[in-house]
Amino acid sequence: MSSKALFIGNSDGIGLAASRALLEKGCRVLGVSRSPSPIDHPAYAHWVVEVQSEDYVPRLTAVLQAEAPVDICVFCAGIGEMLDPALMENEVETFDVNLLGMVRTAAVVVPLMVANGKGHFLGISSVADEMISAEAPGYHASKAGFSNYLEGLALALRPKGVSVTNVRFGFVDTKMAKGDVKPFMISVDRAARHLLTCIEKKPARFTAPRRVIPLVMLRRWALKMSLAFGR
Repeated sequence: MSSKALFIGNSDGIGLAASRALLEKGCRVLGVSRSPSPIDHPAYAHWVVEVQSEDYVPRLTAVLQAEAPVDICVFCAGIGEMLDPALMENEVETFDVNLLGMVRTAAVVVPLMVANGKGHFLGISSVADEMISAEAPGYHASKAGFSNYLEGLALALRPKGVSVTNVRFGFVDTKMAKGDVKPFMISVDRAARHLLTCIEKKPARFTAPRRVIPLVMLRRWALKMSLAFGR
């Protein structure tokens, strides 16, 4: 494999594991995140900038001007906090990072891919995109918008030779995994392997682990009943 891949939010977790795996396959890998990267490899370059900062778009644009063309872009950045009604600023930041950060990235990357006639844009979402939540409404809603936007983008860009993949994970053993109950949690390495499969096969939507899907459907039904009957 001789592709060039750009990761947004890969200083830890799934993005870090997948970056290392692609480097082992012979890819040139670029990383952008809010923290320095632990990767030390001759085919790797890293820039520190937050996706919600005013500097993000100009910095990302400069990176791509120097490194174009990029074959693969993976948006891994994300935050998720429990709701604190006395501190609603956290809700704004959740949408800014999880949803608008991805859209800002796509606005820079996708036109270059379209001009090149090929490319693959991937975003790491969550099965939380199908549920409402009283505990973390910002996280769930931002992921709903994330998934909806990416899957619409997949339809729009397919005729232009650009693939888009919405990668939906259940609980992954990272710092993002919050809550007392975490059914069917998978390891970071397993999630990274799933991500590499998506890079290879380019599905519009991918969900893992698949056995969590019935639980999501049941939870969504229970929440709808709770809203309908005020319980």
